[in-house]
Amino acid sequence: MTMSTPSYLVRSAGVAGYQPANHHHTTNQRLIGPETVGAQQMEVLLGTLSKGGGALPHAHPGIEQSCYLLEGTAHVTVGEQAFDMVPGDMCFFPADVFHTFSVTSDTPVKLLVIYSPPYGENPKNVIRTAPEA
Repeated sequence: MTMSTPSYLVRSAGVAGYQPANHHHTTNQRLIGPETVGAQQMEVLLGTLSKGGGALPHAHPGIEQSCYLLEGTAHVTVGEQAFDMVPGDMCFFPADVFHTFSVTSDTPVKLLVIYSPPYGENPKNVIRTAPEA
């Protein structure tokens, strides 16, 4: 039996897109992860969100997330903070903190999304309802 060596180069054109849970008008491509390059501690996605797209309020238990905006503009909330993003901005979502992301441009948003440890679209890795005060 021969063991194949993973390729450490990923071309986005060769990565299938999918509609992530709790998002609308969004297509993600998992560029870096266990199934592409064998990464175990991080995951990198390329997200494309059309006008009106975004993420509903949610949190990731035990998972940190960052987003680097490549194209378009967006409005973000992280806990009690709210801000607008332009290309070149990066934001951070701490583990267990509720956040939202909304496209504000007429053009699509493209962004890199980094999770550590990997999220993997696993339903147990997302909380959609804030705890009652």
